[in-house]
Amino acid sequence: MIKVRATAVLAALVILAVALGIRLMPGSGGILDGSGAFAQNSGTALYASMIYAGVFVLVPAARPVTAGIAAIGFCWAVELFQLTGVPEHLSERSLIARLVLGAHYDSADMLWYPIGVIPLVAIHHVLRTRRRSS
Repeated sequence: MIKVRATAVLAALVILAVALGIRLMPGSGGILDGSGAFAQNSGTALYASMIYAGVFVLVPAARPVTAGIAAIGFCWAVELFQLTGVPEHLSERSLIARLVLGAHYDSADMLWYPIGVIPLVAIHHVLRTRRRSS
């Protein structure tokens, strides 16, 4: 279980580094600017990927499909929570709140979350199956 958690934490940190790196790319408008389509959409998908990794920090024995469903469900819940205006209010006061909760509802994000998770579920499932058969 410790190995699974450590791997999940490492994966989440790598995903976070990639997401922040994309936002720091020249021409993106400055530090942590997510206004471009590439930064916005990749950030959304990578956020969901990081949540997928986070599921294994909390529940190391989770199966890939179960973890994927949990990650997508969590992301959709956060996106729908944005309709209340609370995340926008919090994100005006805290960078951490902005990174975790976002600020504005975007229906396109509802599609980008599964795009960030489903490939990881498939890869994870294949790796798990190969490891068990060897």
